[in-house]
Amino acid sequence: MSVQIANQDFAARLVAVAEATESTLDALLQPHRLKGERTRPERLLEAMRYGALGGGKRLRPFLLVETAGLFGAQGDGVLRAACALEMVHCYSLIHDDLPAMDDDDLRRGRPTVHKAFDEATAILAGDGLLTFAFDVIADAPTHPDAGVRADLTLMLARAAGLGGMVGGQALDLEAEASKAPHTREFVALMQSMKTGALLLFAVEAGARIGGADAKQTAALSRYGSALGAAFQVADDVLDAEGDEQALGKRAGKDADRNKATLVAALGLEEARRRRDALAEEAIQALADGGFGASAAILAEAARFTVARKS
Repeated sequence: MSVQIANQDFAARLVAVAEATESTLDALLQPHRLKGERTRPERLLEAMRYGALGGGKRLRPFLLVETAGLFGAQGDGVLRAACALEMVHCYSLIHDDLPAMDDDDLRRGRPTVHKAFDEATAILAGDGLLTFAFDVIADAPTHPDAGVRADLTLMLARAAGLGGMVGGQALDLEAEASKAPHTREFVALMQSMKTGALLLFAVEAGARIGGADAKQTAALSRYGSALGAAFQVADDVLDAEGDEQALGKRAGKDADRNKATLVAALGLEEARRRRDALAEEAIQALADGGFGASAAILAEAARFTVARKS
């Protein structure tokens, strides 16, 4: 398969998965109650929908769906798992934007949740999305095998929690207050947790749903780790040189706030080289896993990660 054809297929699949994710999220975030729920407060649900719907590339759901698809796994259950992951991601964005954290007014080209509603509602909307994500991933419609659902639940908890995304955010905040230079090793660790953990989960969850063997799982884990690292370095570069209108959020804030980034640790040119090398590392992992042409769209996802403008 040529790179041009793979690029066209990737673009079409990215849009298709984003639309399917949006539709499934919309169906999940409806006013009707589930068994055990008392009611769904209208304003809270509106804020959750505002934070989760209507924007974003949905790269994490895409990676989960496409990785599961390598093994023939598809359908509503796969989309539910992908939406659970996306709800965790959206909760993290809502909380990251709060004044106590990154203090951003703009997300995806529109006011952040705490600006569109208020800070208390934004906190609760994030809480609601996080807990509902585990409701969705643990529920029977997501996968017929309770063992698979238990594995996915544990994997997501560890990717999102103390040793993953939340821990990475804590390290990020600590780094802002530090007067010492941020080392490459510290930045890589922090970014592997704050950003990389959920991207890696997307790939490993797709492999678990699809029933990948040990060799395939190991190769896909290498792919997910490299892609996650490349994604964050690309974000660092975009913040340093990107256009605010294209980004849909404030540019240049990393340097202003002493953020721990590879641009700060290595310089812009070396960060670009590191970004591109990580993308090639991800593509090589797919080749080493023996996936061949069936993984062309996942390879293109790595190229997209470093070429994107937002």
